[in-house]
Amino acid sequence: MIEVFKTNVNEQRHAEILVEKIHKRFEGHEANFDLQDCDKILRIKCRSGVIQVSEFIHLLSEYGFHAEVLPDELQL
Repeated sequence: MIEVFKTNVNEQRHAEILVEKIHKRFEGHEANFDLQDCDKILRIKCRSGVIQVSEFIHLLSEYGFHAEVLPDELQL
């Protein structure tokens, strides 16, 4: 499962710290940021199970950042 979040993380050093915190707190999850994207994307991939969206939003808020789920856009 993959979840994509829109964030307000702007600096690479902050992104690196947050990825490290995510990997320590959430075993079996892979995280990365795309700060070049206008939405400052955070992607979370879970190898098994469901991604607990609220827990990731809470983790970022603990460090002063905002995150929200980026809804899937269907191309019709």
